[in-house]
Amino acid sequence: MSDQEQYSAGGDSADSPQQAVPPEQDVTATAETPATPTEPTKTVGSGDEVDLNAIEQDLTDTEVALSRLAEGTYWTDEVTGQPLSDEVLAANPTARRA
Repeated sequence: MSDQEQYSAGGDSADSPQQAVPPEQDVTATAETPATPTEPTKTVGSGDEVDLNAIEQDLTDTEVALSRLAEGTYWTDEVTGQPLSDEVLAANPTARRA
């Protein structure tokens, strides 16, 4: 059976549980998705420690900032009540104090 016949036959076959992708449909490397990543990807266990405490703190800070935004107090210092400057919030969007 030729490659073209194999791909055009379609359907499920008991003797071939997986169907190959025809070369013209191979999408492993396109302009949108290069085959080789430009930056290395990090995986857990690759020697880099994942700081779950820092991630949890960032999530908590974000939830507090969203809550303050909903209450209308996002732009004010939590302790003094004074406005937080745009520069402070631009540098740290979860800032609660100036």
